[in-house]
Amino acid sequence: MRNILFYFLFIALLFSSCRSGADGDFPGREFIPEMAHSISFQPNLYNYYHLNTWGGEGEYYGFTLPRTPVEGTLPLGQAGLYKAIDDAEAAEIAARLQGFSMSGSVPYYYEDTEEDRQRAMDEIIDNPFPITTAGLAKGKKLYDIYCGICHGDKADGNGFIVRDDGGVYPAQPTNLLSEEFIEASNGRFYHSIMRGRNVMGAYNDKLSFEERWQVIHYIRSLQAEEMGVVYNEEENTLNDIDVPGAIWLQ
Repeated sequence: MRNILFYFLFIALLFSSCRSGADGDFPGREFIPEMAHSISFQPNLYNYYHLNTWGGEGEYYGFTLPRTPVEGTLPLGQAGLYKAIDDAEAAEIAARLQGFSMSGSVPYYYEDTEEDRQRAMDEIIDNPFPITTAGLAKGKKLYDIYCGICHGDKADGNGFIVRDDGGVYPAQPTNLLSEEFIEASNGRFYHSIMRGRNVMGAYNDKLSFEERWQVIHYIRSLQAEEMGVVYNEEENTLNDIDVPGAIWLQ
């Protein structure tokens, strides 16, 4: 009996050794296909696998196509301040937005080209969120996480990656306190966050719609500090674009 078991084990090992292994897109033999191939439909993902899906390949493709949204609905975050019909409605929306973290689903109609970058700089002027103490605090936290290592704690371009006490990066990051960037439109900052610029990658997948604008508010506050002017929820003497929160809520 023992000899028979050893014989079958030897045959099994010999047979398995002759099978082709994983190579390129071929995963090789799979003992439990469900561990690598989901049996459920994945949103906007074509993952047909003949052993654990129903219907033919063409039928499965039809199942995975995006469905039409319910009439009258909008993605979370899309109904922003730009939808307001007048200043009074915009102020009401702004008040309701405070404290909420909106998604990144707000449409952005500027591509990663120099032409669209210039268009964004010319067309995106107003920050849709008022200056608030809570927003500046949130902006500081996010800036320290995502921006400070390159642009520095003070936004002067002297981040950790280039400082003498540990910097190893050869290219000096942008000094956001320069006159050029103090006078730059909000669109210049927002487009860089959405599409990246030079060696800086995009951060649109890391920051929500509101978070992007709060980071820009915080950068403006650092510019105001450098200029010796005021930028807070009570007063803004840095520019005539960004609106203090206290004015919105009057």
